[in-house]
Amino acid sequence: MMKTGAQLAVHALEQLPVTHTFGIPGVHVTELYDELHKSHKISPILVTHECGAAFMADAVSRTSAGIGTLVIVPAAGVTHALSGIGEAFLDGIPMLIIAGGVNRSSGRAYQLHQWDQQRLMENVTKRSFLVTSHREVVPTLFEAYRLAVAGEPGPVFVEIPYEVQIFRGEVAELPTFSDDGQVPQADPGLVRQAVEMLRRAQRPGLFLGWGARDCTGLATRLAELLEAPVATTLQGLSVFPADHPLHTGMGFGRHSVPAAENAFAGCDCLLAVGTRFSEIPTGSYGVEVPADLVHIDINPEVFDQNYPAAVAIAADAGSALSALVAALESDGLRPNSEVGPLRQQIAADKAGYQQEWREHLNERVNPALFFAALRSQLDDDAITVVDDGNHTYLAAELFPVLRSRHLICPTDFNCMGYAVPAAIGAKLANPHNQVVGIVGDGGFLMTCMEILTAATENLGVVYFVFHDGELSQIAQGQEIPYNRKTCTVLGRIGLDGVALATGAAYLKLDDNGQIDAVIAAALAAAAGKQPVIVDVRIDYSKRTRFTRGVVKTVLKRFPLGDKVRFVGRAMLRKLTG
Repeated sequence: MMKTGAQLAVHALEQLPVTHTFGIPGVHVTELYDELHKSHKISPILVTHECGAAFMADAVSRTSAGIGTLVIVPAAGVTHALSGIGEAFLDGIPMLIIAGGVNRSSGRAYQLHQWDQQRLMENVTKRSFLVTSHREVVPTLFEAYRLAVAGEPGPVFVEIPYEVQIFRGEVAELPTFSDDGQVPQADPGLVRQAVEMLRRAQRPGLFLGWGARDCTGLATRLAELLEAPVATTLQGLSVFPADHPLHTGMGFGRHSVPAAENAFAGCDCLLAVGTRFSEIPTGSYGVEVPADLVHIDINPEVFDQNYPAAVAIAADAGSALSALVAALESDGLRPNSEVGPLRQQIAADKAGYQQEWREHLNERVNPALFFAALRSQLDDDAITVVDDGNHTYLAAELFPVLRSRHLICPTDFNCMGYAVPAAIGAKLANPHNQVVGIVGDGGFLMTCMEILTAATENLGVVYFVFHDGELSQIAQGQEIPYNRKTCTVLGRIGLDGVALATGAAYLKLDDNGQIDAVIAAALAAAAGKQPVIVDVRIDYSKRTRFTRGVVKTVLKRFPLGDKVRFVGRAMLRKLTG
């Protein structure tokens, strides 16, 4: 039979868990967009910038069983999307990237968008494919999807040249997709070693990352069997319910909240699941990890990179946790639901930290009061999308997340500008859930015009913009060693103008007395399928535990002479102004 490459590509995508594509049409993908327009299963979404498209696709993959998919023009479209692709690559998020390519049958050089996309993409994807014939289109897209979701997930790039897309070619059949769905199983011998180590521990602890995102029930059961505190990574904030009495918060060192720091003090056996012990969750590698470390991850390359594992289990998190729970229960261990000293300490520490924040009052909006009100007004299954900045760690410390995959944020690539488009992707993938974004004014400025996409698609997303006029996370980091803020003070911006330009509703939140009413009004407007910008006059004057802990950890690591130089310079500038 004779088919265009565009017809074949859409046939393949319709058999995969693809509900939306994101991008901007161009001359090298017009045929593909025309075929997508005919699809009854896939909706192509026009964005204002391909960077936003990639963040939308990322959010689809994080918050649903589907896979985020880009359809973008070659060269410029690909480079515009690279920030979102890089975020997905470092964070382990599956993504399909389909780009056009120049017409190789023309015999011409120096074509529009002509360059080697394969070389560009090989270092930011799990694999890069160049389709050379019509027969390759469907099998290549099927293989790209399998690779994207297998093992540690990630983005996969497929280039379909212009002449393959637009012209017809002969294919013998239209293959159907099949996948055996096999996942790496835990080695029984290693599971037994881990069980013995956990059983003899006096103060075991659990450290959960994004790799445990679909294992909340198993992780909860295991924590209760061991009566062990549970900390998470930043990316894994949602994997263990914050209202569980053994939940402590993000991290477990001096950069963590008191509940985590105290509960993990003296931890003699750590079970780490689906985490790479990267810089953010370890507080710039300031945590003390016990020698008895049981590390479970689907990617064996992460073992022993930063902290040596006594037992390393390369397996799917669900497989490994199931085996651990079964082994512990077969040994006669049973969960203890009584409120003992550990749970009492965690509860008291959490209450004390909340109170500490609530008492820090001035004329601006108190973060603890804001997050408490937001949590009380949101549904339990609301999805919260957080950008990168000071607000990230405020949310991590003060906002309880109750369900897995229901809080997402950029982590290892740590890209500002994530929240606005990612909230759109989350809402498209979860149309019946409330979706809110928490974003600093600096991150908001990077991608705020993407709210036009939300308005066009009638998506009721609320953006709480923490507006203080600075790039606050970096500005706070500058204060101690430099006592000056270089290039971290923003220009004046009227967020009401952004709302007017994009079709969003606009609300202003100036002080604590307005918090409940403004949040309620914003959620009500969003329920009417209109995006909402809430201009929050936030109080950033109190430092998070994360910021204070990381600064201390990094400074402590400095050679003595440099430490004296930095501290002395800051003190001198404070005195002299």
